[in-house]
Amino acid sequence: MEPLKMLEETVGSWPLISVCPHRFGGREFRYVNAEVGHVHNGGIIDIPFPRSIHDALLVEGLAEGHRWVPNSGWVTFRVRSDRDLQHAIWLMRLSYFRYALKTAADPGELFAEASQELQLTARFKSLLEQFVPLTKNQYLAYLRARVRQRAEWPGKGR
Repeated sequence: MEPLKMLEETVGSWPLISVCPHRFGGREFRYVNAEVGHVHNGGIIDIPFPRSIHDALLVEGLAEGHRWVPNSGWVTFRVRSDRDLQHAIWLMRLSYFRYALKTAADPGELFAEASQELQLTARFKSLLEQFVPLTKNQYLAYLRARVRQRAEWPGKGR
């Protein structure tokens, strides 16, 4: 099977992913309403990431900066071989998980699964972990700490 067709079938099979035409040609992958990435007919894959993940991908040589919007979070990767295809799927999966973590029934469990599946380094684990929502107890502890912090501000209560 052609690599780009295989990419489309693989990414399109993930939960809550829809595949549709991209406005500049090729195919776009969306998690509900958020774009996970898109592929152009020539094998160029473009994927949006937060700047922290974008920068780490560039520093480690795992992607290139986007040619039209280089000062954004977008990265580019070119698929030329089966090995490139596997890496493109890895990049798409990384993008996918940052959205899936926000809506998962058990985001902690999904984060552990994603870390293992993608064989994330400590650096990428810490970057992806910020998308794991706080549990109710964690959120309440966070709020209590903020209240304590505010009570300790100089000049408070005088």
